[in-house]
Amino acid sequence: MYYKISVIGSGNVGATLAQRLAEKELSKYVAMVDIAEGIPQGKALDIAESGPVYGYDTQMLGSNTYEVIRDSELVVITAGMPRKPGMSRDDLLDANTRIMTEVCQNIKKEAPNATVIVVSNPLDAMCHVALQVTGFPNNRVFGMAGVLDSARFRTFIAEALQVSVEQVQAFVLGGHGDSMVPMVRYTTVAGIPLAELMDEETIERLVNRARNGGAEIVQYLKTGSAFYAPSASVVEMVESIVKDKKKILPCSVYLNGEYGVKGLYVGVPVKLGKNGIEQVLEIKLTESERNQLNVSIEDVRQNVEKLKTMVPA
Repeated sequence: MYYKISVIGSGNVGATLAQRLAEKELSKYVAMVDIAEGIPQGKALDIAESGPVYGYDTQMLGSNTYEVIRDSELVVITAGMPRKPGMSRDDLLDANTRIMTEVCQNIKKEAPNATVIVVSNPLDAMCHVALQVTGFPNNRVFGMAGVLDSARFRTFIAEALQVSVEQVQAFVLGGHGDSMVPMVRYTTVAGIPLAELMDEETIERLVNRARNGGAEIVQYLKTGSAFYAPSASVVEMVESIVKDKKKILPCSVYLNGEYGVKGLYVGVPVKLGKNGIEQVLEIKLTESERNQLNVSIEDVRQNVEKLKTMVPA
């Protein structure tokens, strides 16, 4: 168990994440921070009052200032602006870069030894901002996306085959967006390759649904986006770190030559333990898979180039 885990942002993702962390008792304290007056305080109190019913003793802290995160071992950033009608991707990138910069300046001040998990979008670009502003080692700054994208892919496969989701193993490479690369060749059901269980047309349909998994939920909700599965995905990462489980999970990490990429955050399988990113696993790719990954990497590269004019040195 950790002493303190902090969640920056108390919207749907942040609040649901805080609740899950409390229920699993992964730390003695869970701190919530948000700029909206009263929101983190109220939600923290509400979660705390669930403790006697659910049987957890996690102590909840809510604040509009960052002193509450002091000495946190792990900080999860969910804060950010959702894309609104009429807002371009560049507008969103600019707005969330400003938010991420302020958040990370405060993390650096109050929790200089923390491991940082970024959830805010555009995910891969926001990881770059977090790394640059905190100045932390890159094994302590990484993003949640692949776990969520893989969970969606696994869900759709299990649904199509009418089997338990627990027996579906799959993962996704690349950036968090339309160009993500679900790795069909490495996908199995109870150890059986997916290609032996369904035809190519069905597989392609499920791949496309996974790529558009977030948009599908937004289409239903109209005024919001996913938060149950994203928060569950973060918890799996946090638990692997806190308990030093060393799970192999797809995360957005800073590559230093792996996969032929240097100086960019890209989603790849890694080993997660008490030291954060403990190993990047470099798997063999076919020419087609490599080409798809390169397209995704280029999307990330373009966003990072735009960041150079936005992030203070």
